[in-house]
Amino acid sequence: MEFTDALLQWYDRHKRTLPWRGVGDAYAVLVSEIMLQQTRAAAVIPYYSRFMAELPTVDTLAACDEERLLKLWEGLGYYSRARNLKKCAQAVVSEHGGAFPRTAAELVQLPGVGPYTAGAIASIAFGERAPAVDGNVLRVMARLLEDDGNVTDQRIRDRWTGYLQSRMGDRPGDLNQAFMDLGSLVCLPKSPQCDGCPLSGFCGAFAHGTQGDYPNRGEKRTKRQEELTVFAVRSGDSFLIRRRPPKGLLSGLYELPNRPGHLNREEIGAALTELGVRPLGAWEIVHRQHIFTHVVWHMQVVRLNAERAEVPGFAWYTGAEPLPEAFLKCLK
Repeated sequence: MEFTDALLQWYDRHKRTLPWRGVGDAYAVLVSEIMLQQTRAAAVIPYYSRFMAELPTVDTLAACDEERLLKLWEGLGYYSRARNLKKCAQAVVSEHGGAFPRTAAELVQLPGVGPYTAGAIASIAFGERAPAVDGNVLRVMARLLEDDGNVTDQRIRDRWTGYLQSRMGDRPGDLNQAFMDLGSLVCLPKSPQCDGCPLSGFCGAFAHGTQGDYPNRGEKRTKRQEELTVFAVRSGDSFLIRRRPPKGLLSGLYELPNRPGHLNREEIGAALTELGVRPLGAWEIVHRQHIFTHVVWHMQVVRLNAERAEVPGFAWYTGAEPLPEAFLKCLK
């Protein structure tokens, strides 16, 4: 028996029930796969359901106002995914008449669609024997064959793509999803559940007790550490916000007023005066942290009530503006 046969047998018994599975629609696969990038499936489900209820077709996404799109994405993070998703939809509508290309080679030409997403769409929606090689697959295969190649190296990814291409069989979509489920449920980055793994009999790392040695990701980059003082200025049920610049981190989204560094109480008072905010009573300070891909924000949050007044350069939150998770944390 091939390891792929054992994996599919396990998948038939243990596959996850997810709202985007069994639909067979390229648009649904696209939306789910983009949302699932760097996000757990359990966290994606409510976002996916709301998104598809409001934007059920590629045409509706292509025509969606960007601020509304970002609001639907609010809390998922990595907002460039949402913008790329819309660019992809616009390309499908304008260049392909609203019908998705059916092969991975064509799909990868769409904006925001990489080899993994192209393979997932082509295999799940159209039955093409195209691998979808992501971190889950790389981890499983590295342990399976005790391969110490650096999985961040594109050459290693290409090698595994070619290796799996010839082993896709007659159920390519199911096989790709089986890898996804195995990596999410069993072959975990830490503390893999080897006793329940359908591939333990094929796995070199399990046989030699070396699971913790794989995959090799090379040297880990140190994240930049930044300190901010964030002002959560409330008036009734609303709070003060402004739009971030059109380029850079969290571009085009909204933020709470903030200053670099952790200000002392005197500096906080001066900053509030500069903002034109008149506090009602004392303020409190809490601390929050938010981790981005390359930077960590250590936020000193100044919470206060204030008189509702016009503040130059700022607005009062209405509920429609997309606010990143980093700032939502400051309000919780």
